[in-house]
Amino acid sequence: MFIKVNRDKCSGCESCIQSCPFDAIVMQDDKAEITENCQLCRACLSVCPEGAIYEIEEASDKKEKGQGSGVWIYAEQREGVIAGVSFELLGIGKKLADKLGTEVSAVLFGATEEEAQELIKWGADRVYHCADALVSAFNDEPYAGLLSDLIERYKPEIVLAGATPIGRSFIPRVAARLKTGLTADCTSLEIDEAAKNLIQIRPAFGGNIMAAILCPHTRPQMATVRPRVMKRGVYDESGLGEIIAVKADKVRSRTKVLEIVKEVSDISVNLQEANIIVAGGRGTGGEKGFKLLHELAGALGASLGASRAAVDEGWIPYSHQVGQTGKTVGPKIYIACGISGAVQHIVGMQSSDIIIAINKNPEAPIFNIATYGIVGDLFEIVPMLTRKIKEAKGI
Repeated sequence: MFIKVNRDKCSGCESCIQSCPFDAIVMQDDKAEITENCQLCRACLSVCPEGAIYEIEEASDKKEKGQGSGVWIYAEQREGVIAGVSFELLGIGKKLADKLGTEVSAVLFGATEEEAQELIKWGADRVYHCADALVSAFNDEPYAGLLSDLIERYKPEIVLAGATPIGRSFIPRVAARLKTGLTADCTSLEIDEAAKNLIQIRPAFGGNIMAAILCPHTRPQMATVRPRVMKRGVYDESGLGEIIAVKADKVRSRTKVLEIVKEVSDISVNLQEANIIVAGGRGTGGEKGFKLLHELAGALGASLGASRAAVDEGWIPYSHQVGQTGKTVGPKIYIACGISGAVQHIVGMQSSDIIIAINKNPEAPIFNIATYGIVGDLFEIVPMLTRKIKEAKGI
């Protein structure tokens, strides 16, 4: 679809230029002209007093929106073990499928049939499983080709994948092959009750706003979802479902994975798997404040996190950063010390089960999402908490 100007009707009033938020309209020979900057926001359509601006549908816009049904999730595996984000996708996928009155299916490349059964126990009604050697290890080309072929054959309405290095690598290729839209790094997914479209919500403009994105004209609707922002579904040991064996014999690949070499690092910070995180922000004041947090984390057996402000100040390495430009976490307990609660940080930890905020500013935004809030000086409160916890543990 694109926007066009009928030059015979255009009076050159420039009303459309003022309405365009993307500066995509220019004057050419006293007539309005739409440039390649157009984002199809359609703001100009209603402001033209002459009715000279109109939409033109392309063949791809008339794609079979009404055909196909079902919610699919791509189940990522590493070294034969299904990644945790796959179970999170099944949790949200099941909710979306229930609202649409359809089923949720998983697509698994590599791994064993036992792993496919685990997906069923986590809520999948159906698993499309390919165990061919070609897809045993991740490779962009065959993965994109096989998933595209499956989607074109079975025509799901929604396809979800994790916003992981693997998902970010090949899912855009799939969307491009299918000529459909893709929203990356979603933090929330909902269904529009009226139109039954997928509402894909993600931070935009540096995290200053939350954008709700739709793909109303093409199918499937595709999105990648940040790990640890969605809750896993319910595990049912007796869960039943269908496993459909898929062959990759028609998929061609110009490359072959010879060896997977793991990067060796002296930093062992795995915030995304932590059950308890103690995080500090600008309010810690520096390395002295983080020393107190380190002692509290040690007493709790917790991992140490930080806001971007603290990392930018050089008080703690980037590997500890939580937020939009850091890690997305979802621990059982998240203790935010001296963190104001900017939206960029909140999107990275808001799915925590319990959030405890310590801040001397009672108006700090962090208290709006906190389960428990303590208004006070962290230099007094944190040592007190550490002492009480050590006494309770007999340390």
